[in-house]
Order: sequence, then structure tokens, then C-alpha cells
Amino acid sequence: MVTITAFDPPADQTSALLAEVGAIVEQLVVHAADRRVLGHPRGDDLVATLREDRPDELPGELHDVLGTLQAVLATGVDNAAPGELAYIPGSGLLTAALGELIANVSNRYTGLAGFTPAAVALEQSVLRWLTELFDLPERAQGVLLSGGSAANLSALVAAREKHAGGRADRATVYVGEHAHASVRKAARIAGIPGANVRVCGSLDGARLDPEAVRVAIKQDLADDLIPIAIVGAAGTTNAGAIDPLGQLAHLARELGVWFHVDAAYGGFFQLTARGRQRLAGIELADSITLDPHKSLFLPFGTGALLVRERDDLARAFAEDADYLRDHAGDLDALPDFSSITPELSRAWRGLRLWLPLQLHGVAAFRDALDATLDLTAMAVERLDAGPNIEVIGHPDLSIVTFRVDGDDSDQDAVLAAVNADGRVRLSSTVIDGRVALRLAILSHRTTEETVDLALRLLASAAHERVGI
Repeated sequence: MVTITAFDPPADQTSALLAEVGAIVEQLVVHAADRRVLGHPRGDDLVATLREDRPDELPGELHDVLGTLQAVLATGVDNAAPGELAYIPGSGLLTAALGELIANVSNRYTGLAGFTPAAVALEQSVLRWLTELFDLPERAQGVLLSGGSAANLSALVAAREKHAGGRADRATVYVGEHAHASVRKAARIAGIPGANVRVCGSLDGARLDPEAVRVAIKQDLADDLIPIAIVGAAGTTNAGAIDPLGQLAHLARELGVWFHVDAAYGGFFQLTARGRQRLAGIELADSITLDPHKSLFLPFGTGALLVRERDDLARAFAEDADYLRDHAGDLDALPDFSSITPELSRAWRGLRLWLPLQLHGVAAFRDALDATLDLTAMAVERLDAGPNIEVIGHPDLSIVTFRVDGDDSDQDAVLAAVNADGRVRLSSTVIDGRVALRLAILSHRTTEETVDLALRLLASAAHERVGI
């Protein structure tokens, strides 16, 4: 029996703890390709037990405690499985988790650069790589946050401070019909009235129309409101569509408005030749949201914001405090992340991104994303060739939306039949008022065999339901 009797356990207890946890991790990694998305128990009895669970006064036995964790892992949806094609997957990397383990155990403080400059320099090196990837100028700055929602919020706060100061009640923001819900939430949290978030029309039902934005801004200026930001999407969640980024950027420059690109899903396709071509214009943005926990396959909780001018972040988030008077920062040398983000206490997030890039190399991520685009093209070709299947638009990235013949109830029935198999999961959405089926390919574990299985299950379910 092994119990952990000290906060800093001796060598034998540390070894036992790492060995037992390591065995769980090893099974997760080695058998990752064989895992099913669905078909696991919901775990209702376990949920009921855990809701009433409370820690004991004395240490628990290690094997029993970890057994509870294994029971949790045997329930619910396994979104890290290769067949997760329903929502934008988060597959997770062992190397990122190892970086997080080291960061958490060492627990170095990185809110102020002067405490551990080398740790901040390591994180800043990855952030500089990101700004250079998007051809942003030398004065650009990146920050790592908990995800795209926090990044979108930080971007709108920076835009508000630059263009509206203390007049948030008169600020207006311009988004497309398929903008992510986190953008509207961010505007609300930033003090911008919900009625001042302008949902502008589309060019083709999928992409934000720059002329519709121009008309809305001109009207708001006439009404003595303050346009602060145009938000373009580099891969909408609904259908993976890319807004006309170059046109929106030039419009923003012309009218003196901040241009933010929500590239949480699609941004890292910039690593590929096809992606860079399709994302043309993103380099003109004032700020860019990225989610390494999507298209760099990192664990959830890893988001990034890139801002063209670092002083815009400082304007929004810097705050002096008497208890920090002994610390003098130098933003040009190393950033004080506490002065350019909402956080004073923060995790050393850089290590979970730095370590995978160092160990795998950038080319491995580029190749994985290129493979994703290839699989998407294969899926579109086969869906187009199938009888009575309508592919809705040509995907810009790796999300395919389509309908089988029939009404909305037929789409729901076919989806349920495909997902009942358990090895893959698709989802649905609503486009132009009609239910559409949705296949999202992004996990580094998804292979040609995975997509082939999904398409075969789809063909069979559609034949059973609507005679295709």
C-alpha cells in the first residue's frame, strides 16, 4: 500500500506516484488510435457518487485514488479519439502535458519578467515565433491565455481603450452572421451594449460582406457612436469559412477602426502553403486570436492573442501597485505579462507550447495540417460523387457541411444513425435556415481510414433513411 504522506514526498513515494500515474498516461497514449469517441457509459452512478465525495482527514491509498480517475476516464465522450469529427477537436499531445508537468512542479512565476527572466525569455521566444509566422512587425507582441474566449475579450478591451476610452456605452463592434459567440460575449463583458454589436450581412451566406460593414459604420458615425472594431473570422466554427480578410483590413484602416481576426480554429493553417494563401490579409490585422489547443493539438487551456502594437496591450492592462515598487520592467527587453494581460498571477504557459515545438519540430505540425487539408479534399470529392448529397459551399479549411436529400428531420435521423456506431461522431448546424450535417477534421490522430469509416457509415445511414 502506497500513501503520500508529505507535500514534498520522499524519493520512494515520488517514484511510486510517478510510476502509477505514468502507467495511466502510457495506456492513454499507446492506445490513442484505438479509442472510440462514443459508446462509453455516461457514468450516472459515478456522477452521483462524486458529487457527494469529500476528502478524508487522512491520506488515501494511491492505487484507490487513481482508480477513481480511471473510472472517470472510462465514461463520457472521448473527444481526443481519432473519430471525433463533430466539433473542432482537441486531441492533446503528451509532450505538451510533460511541459505542463514541469511548469507546474517548478511553479516559476512569470507575471513579472524580473523574477525568472529565463522562463519569460523562453515563453517570449515562442511568442515571437508566432508574430513572425503572421508577418507582424517588430513591435508586435503575443500573450498566452486560457483560450480563444479570453483572447477575443482581451482584443476588444484593447480596441475599446484605444478608440473609445471611457465611453464604452457608445462603442460599436462589427461582426459577421457566423461570428463565434465568444465575440459577442466579449463585447458585453467589455461594457459594450449588446445592441451596439452589429451583425452585418454576408457575401454568400457564409462570409462577412465588407460593404455591409462600411454602411453600418457610416450610419453609426452619423449617429455619433464610436466604431471601435471590425471582427473577421479566419475559419468560422459553423462551416470553416474565411472572411475576406484583406478587404476588411483595408476598410478598417480607411475608417480608423481596429481590425481583429478570430483565427482560433484556422490560424495555424498559416504554417502550410495552402493555408497561407487562403488566409491572405491576416498579416494586416491589429490583433489575432489563435488556439494552439485546436490546430496545434495542445491540451485545452492554451490560447494566444497577437497584437500588432504592444503598447496597445499596455494601455489596456497595465496598472501600478505599491507592493510592486521594487520591480522595474523593461518591455523592450522582456515583457511583464501582468502589464499586458488581465492576469497578475499566471501559469508558465509557454512551456506547454515550447517543448512540443522543440521536440517534434515545426515541420511535423505543418505536415499534420497538410494531411488534414488532404483528408478534407478527399471527403468533399466523395460526398460530391455520392447520389443526392449536397455539399454546402467549398470548404476553405477542414470543415465540410452538407445535406442528404430530405427535410431537417432526415438530417437528424442520419446523424443519429452514424453516431450510434460509436467509432466516429459528426455534428449538425443550421445554415440559411436549414439543418446541415457537419464533418470537422482536425485531430492529428484522424486518418484516411477514420474519414473513410465516417463516409461509409453516412452512406449506409442515408440509404436506410432516404433511399440514397
